Amino acid sequence: MKKLVLLLSVLMAIACNSDKTESSAEINSEKMTQYYFIRHAEKDTVNAQDKDPLLTEQGIKRAENWAKVFKEIPFDLIYSSDYKRTKSTAQIIADSQKKKVQLYNSKKLNDTDFQENTKGKTVLVIGHSNTNPKFVNYILGQEKYQELSEENHGSLFIVNVSQDSTKSSQVLHIN
Repeated sequence: MKKLVLLLSVLMAIACNSDKTESSAEINSEKMTQYYFIRHAEKDTVNAQDKDPLLTEQGIKRAENWAKVFKEIPFDLIYSSDYKRTKSTAQIIADSQKKKVQLYNSKKLNDTDFQENTKGKTVLVIGHSNTNPKFVNYILGQEKYQELSEENHGSLFIVNVSQDSTKSSQVLHIN
């Protein structure tokens, strides 16, 4: 519980920009784009031939925990790749925020449509051990992050893009 409170405090500090005194119209027109990337929760690996497995019971619990972690972050958009495990993870979080899950094409990361649709918004992306670091690297314009290990389901990548295109990132580990 202490980790959850600490994480929420850190995330809220990132999300807040309290030293601005502009009107709300000015703030909205200059809103930062914030991306949160997580990997899908644990998948069923019993059948190695199944390329699109469901979440395990442990995976469902992890997705429910992610929903609690993100409780204080009002997402504008929630994206998932088109796999059962990512859609299930995303749906649990989306249900907790009364949002719809939108699909993205993991072969066309950070294309122009995605950039335009997400500009100035707070966005959650549920992806994979290989696509999340690539996606973050594309947004940052540099090769900063490597693929995640197959066991890693607790990394949270946070990427901020300011109105002047200044970019920053960090990774938190939630287990």
